[in-house]
Amino acid sequence: MITDAVRPGERVDDLQRNGLRIIQNPKRFCFGMDAVLLSGFARVGEGEKTLDLGTGNGIIPLLMSAKTQAAHLTGLEIQPESVDMARRSVALNHLEDRIHICEGDIKEASRIFGVSTFDVVTCNPPYMIGQHGLTGNDRAKAIARHEILCTFEDVVREAAKLLRPGGKFYLVHRPFRLAELLCTLTAHRLEPKRMRLVYPFVDKEPNMVLLEADRGGNPRMTVEPPLIVYREPGVYTSEIYEVYGY
Repeated sequence: MITDAVRPGERVDDLQRNGLRIIQNPKRFCFGMDAVLLSGFARVGEGEKTLDLGTGNGIIPLLMSAKTQAAHLTGLEIQPESVDMARRSVALNHLEDRIHICEGDIKEASRIFGVSTFDVVTCNPPYMIGQHGLTGNDRAKAIARHEILCTFEDVVREAAKLLRPGGKFYLVHRPFRLAELLCTLTAHRLEPKRMRLVYPFVDKEPNMVLLEADRGGNPRMTVEPPLIVYREPGVYTSEIYEVYGY
């Protein structure tokens, strides 16, 4: 029963995909549009193995189980409470044979899983450096938003080790760090191949960037058409509705 899987303070949300549901706790951290867009941007071939670094409540493996034909999806998360919540969401959707949630540190990911283990690695990493923009004392939310337990270079270094040659790394981040993102990727031989900027409105500056990088790929990047979120206040564009599955 659903009530058996839900703890006090938690709720169950409908993901609008294949009947999937997810357990969330608003006092910890609930997934946002960035995770949904990343799951739609990532390309996974039939039978491939994927890993989501810093999976939180497991939103990206859950969505990608519906959107791709991946053979197996793994999520790595360091916070025990989030690991427990993600595992209960997997069980709630009867996906234990396809999704595995592992507790561990991103900085140790290649030791945990071994090198050249995955075809695809995804990550929705903390966007803020150190204490930049940090308010309040909610540690769970701070860890999700700020580079407290790992840096972007930690994420890229481990992704490069985890991917097989030719494997793909997908991430979502903030455009104000774009130069750093590209330099860090290439320094670890993850060659940027696709980029798409996300704009809240057509006349506003972008507030997200989606990137694909190939392990050992040749230099050449495609900049895809901009993704506009809102047609007007409160109304998504048709492409956003498609990504969400409405």
